[in-house]
Amino acid sequence: MRVGNLLEKIRNFDAYPKTLEDFRIKTFGGAAVTAVSGIIMVLLFLSELHYYLSTEITEELFVDMSRGEKLRINMDIVFPHIMCSFLSIDAIDVSGEQHINVEHNIFKRRLDTEGKPIEKPEREKELGDKSKEFLEAIKPTLDPNRCESCYGAEREEKKCCNTCEEVREAYRLKGWAFSDADNVIQCKREGWTDQLKSIDKEGCQIFGYLEVNRVAGNFHIAPGRTFSQHHVHVHDLQPFSSRQFNLTHRIRHLSFGRNIPGKTDPLDGTSQTDEEGGVMFQYYAKIVPMMYSRSDGQVSGSGSPVRRPFAFICLSFQTLHTNRFAVTRHRKRAASAGGDQSLPGVFVIYEFSPMMVKYSEKRKSFPHFLTGVCAIVGGVFTVAGMIDSAIYHSSRAIQKIELGKAN
Repeated sequence: MRVGNLLEKIRNFDAYPKTLEDFRIKTFGGAAVTAVSGIIMVLLFLSELHYYLSTEITEELFVDMSRGEKLRINMDIVFPHIMCSFLSIDAIDVSGEQHINVEHNIFKRRLDTEGKPIEKPEREKELGDKSKEFLEAIKPTLDPNRCESCYGAEREEKKCCNTCEEVREAYRLKGWAFSDADNVIQCKREGWTDQLKSIDKEGCQIFGYLEVNRVAGNFHIAPGRTFSQHHVHVHDLQPFSSRQFNLTHRIRHLSFGRNIPGKTDPLDGTSQTDEEGGVMFQYYAKIVPMMYSRSDGQVSGSGSPVRRPFAFICLSFQTLHTNRFAVTRHRKRAASAGGDQSLPGVFVIYEFSPMMVKYSEKRKSFPHFLTGVCAIVGGVFTVAGMIDSAIYHSSRAIQKIELGKAN
């Protein structure tokens, strides 16, 4: 008896009493409510699943305390109306460090008038024809021990100028203008004069990256060979005038540091047109240091993604240090000012913000997902039951009213 009483008490604890099959009534309205509620459950479940699989990004702002790091400047810029041979890349920072005629990790690709590549990208190229075919053609006629004239620019330490570049360098060291290349045998032999006439018959794509000190500074792409004279940064534009250079350009990509997934840079895809000739384009960039933490152990950016084992379970973070920037643009005629300011070209002046932004990815926990699914199923089931009950009792009441009127 005691066992029977215990089982009876447990049976009375059932919160889900069942009715007999003989007393269950299936209606068309109940079927419709069941179908609609089932569709709603599936849609809400998929929405909750998508929300669970996606990551939430939180943002923090704090003072930047990092020091002594290098800044990587990525660039891909197209100049459709100036040859690669006449463009040089220089970088200068406030610490006094200069990178003149940068060649390391920077490539130049010659383009035709339609913007199509003429040849594979090459490093910094000298003025004049340096092709293997040309050098092989002139090699038998030149004496390796020859000593050609510097045309009056000889010095004690260098009395011979066997190439056009050596003649131009000798003139520069003397402070003379090099404007009569037609009468210089070395330049005529190397085809330098012919290139001067076709300066705007080709385009140039400059791409790659610079590594500079992580301090304020600038880099610029400007015509003319660069050199430092008496601690002054100088571009040799002879025998041209500033207005002969068309610095129309299109910035395909410009960024500071590695790329952030889902983020675009403000200058990507922008272009500037030089309709007058000899224009200085200035971009003032305010760089904000940034950290981006991935919750799945994968770092996005250049190169292939790297995933850590069991990163999804352990939720291990890997931090990507990069930068974002805001930019303002200015342009002016190069001849409107004197000194260094009269140089046509593309100048990017950058400085750092003292603040740092940190973006962190966070994934939802599985108990949170399970709670959401239970809430969806239970809520829809309860609301559907209330609607079905209301429809059923309403129809019964209407039927009774109609029977009363019939009687």
